[in-house]
Amino acid sequence: MNPTRRTVLLAATAAALLPALPAKAATATALQPYATYWYPDSLPSGSPGTGITWRSLKAWRAAEDADLAFNAAAVPLAGRFTPTPANPTARADQARIQSLVSFGPTAGNPSQGSATSDYYAFGHWAYVDELVFWGGSSGEGLILAPNAPIVDAAHRHGVPVLGNIFLPPTAFGGQLQWTRDLVQKDAAGRYPLADRLVAVATAYGFDGWFVNAETGGGDAALGADMLGFVKELKSLSRARGLRVTWYDSMTVNGTVSWQGALNSRNQPFFESADDMFVDFRWTADSLASSGALAQRLGRSRYELWAGVDVEANGWNTTENWDAIVPGDSAHVTSIGLYRPEWTRNHLPSDRRTPRDFHAADDRFWTGASLDPARPDDTDGWRAPAVSVADRSTVTSLPFASVFNTGHGLRWYEKGVVTSDTPWNHLGLQDRLPSRRWVVRTRGTRPAVSFDFDDAWRGGSSVLVDGVLDAPVTVDLYAVRLPVSGDTVVELTHRTDEGEADVELAVATAEPGTPGETPPYTYLPVAAGDGWRTSTVRLTGLAGSVHALGVRLTGTGALKWRLGRIAVYDTPRTPGPPTGLRVTAASGGDLRLAWNPAPGAVRHYTLHRLLPDGTRRFLGGTCQRAFFVSGLRPEQGERRARLELRAVGELYTSSAPVTVTHPW
Repeated sequence: MNPTRRTVLLAATAAALLPALPAKAATATALQPYATYWYPDSLPSGSPGTGITWRSLKAWRAAEDADLAFNAAAVPLAGRFTPTPANPTARADQARIQSLVSFGPTAGNPSQGSATSDYYAFGHWAYVDELVFWGGSSGEGLILAPNAPIVDAAHRHGVPVLGNIFLPPTAFGGQLQWTRDLVQKDAAGRYPLADRLVAVATAYGFDGWFVNAETGGGDAALGADMLGFVKELKSLSRARGLRVTWYDSMTVNGTVSWQGALNSRNQPFFESADDMFVDFRWTADSLASSGALAQRLGRSRYELWAGVDVEANGWNTTENWDAIVPGDSAHVTSIGLYRPEWTRNHLPSDRRTPRDFHAADDRFWTGASLDPARPDDTDGWRAPAVSVADRSTVTSLPFASVFNTGHGLRWYEKGVVTSDTPWNHLGLQDRLPSRRWVVRTRGTRPAVSFDFDDAWRGGSSVLVDGVLDAPVTVDLYAVRLPVSGDTVVELTHRTDEGEADVELAVATAEPGTPGETPPYTYLPVAAGDGWRTSTVRLTGLAGSVHALGVRLTGTGALKWRLGRIAVYDTPRTPGPPTGLRVTAASGGDLRLAWNPAPGAVRHYTLHRLLPDGTRRFLGGTCQRAFFVSGLRPEQGERRARLELRAVGELYTSSAPVTVTHPW
């Protein structure tokens, strides 16, 4: 990669260059767990900067990892399917998307979210085939394990997540010794760091590694060692169901020379890995020849990710899209998006609200039309939704969503605010609608968005806002859900302004061709004042449900919000967890742990029971350990009382288990 493209993470200390963490996270005690990072073996000379911990991966052992319980993902990788594409230009089984994202600084990146809504709460997972947890710097560490919340959210949507191995250019502090450390061999000729990397991914619950060797000065011997290392890493990874992606940087002769192509100088690395990121200096000819070579090798051309650098300009990036995803012929390769968190980072500090972020993210992933069913042909940015078919993981009952995006300004439970503290935690994100937002009407199109001013549960709801002059159908979910005589759909909704008849839209078959409306049946939904939960029985519908939406019919201005959708045959509630305990404490900073609850558990929620009988939400997590900070005595209490509940897929909560903390 051309070093001039790296404007954030390659300085000696990335934490000084990325947006600062909230003050609470920056000043937390040593009890605060953070995402983990390592050097391969030897450490830099001198001493680490404030807030940085230097670690050797070679010395890592899971049994000695004090933060493992906070950093290990809990959600398994879901299978997914491809529905009929939303538009005629979006194709299945051709180009896919790899996303290289820096979610935070290398050091000081909290393990389980933090007290700010200013976060890259990505949710367009339906278009992504592989996520790389980008980061690393010469002054902090070079090997990054992804945060558990990111892995949990990605897995819920069927997306594998790779940790990052970054050996930086010498211009940014890279040392060739670190490359030699990574590919060192033991007395038996094996690569001990390959085994250690597989052990980390297995213990942490993510899906493999992105190998990016960009430190120059190597020779043919080092190139041979790197190739042997990649082969062994792939062999060990395959046995554990993990992936290895190679970055087009080091060549077989050990030098760093970005090819912008698959060719003889990097072919052995591609053949030894699952796929390869092709550096940005590709051309139309080099991509065409790369795809052809991949096929001659018996590989798919879509295992090559053509790099598109969007870090600086986002949807204003000028690119030769027809060289990758032509509209009138087969796609040439897949797409590797470098740093799409531009959608957050480009916003001015006074506009980094959840609403502004999601407006920008929708524009980036869907296009100028903000509707994947009707792309804007005049848009110079070829958004992923224009070329790539979306996928879904909603295939079994029970299924529910409260449209929680993984961050918010407050926390709501049954429409009531139980915490007024801004927050982020991607592990609490729902399976979100994949097509944001398909709106079908013969009249004026209302705006549809995630809204953070009110919610039924979590931090957000879906808001339909506009003037109705014809019926409006909003597609919500592409699904493959079985239907029986007992299947019901529940909608929790509220009308804030105007009036409209509400109907549930249910399709039991696919549209005939891409871009067509699903063959919906419309079932009436009862209305009422305030938040209302309406139950619709799917009596008479046979087979399986393929699509879910809502239809609104009325005239005039309307603001209508949807807070929850649930589909089930039999309501299910998990049992309570057991063994809630404080494992470490420093003043009002606590580490908590517990034993798993029986039954299917989506996540756990922690509340504080105040002396006046009210409950305050402290946080939630998919893990069985949690850190809470800044507790203080309230209302004259002598000890804080904490309650933990297991939450099921239908958002039903178990009975609480409690623990107290004396002041």
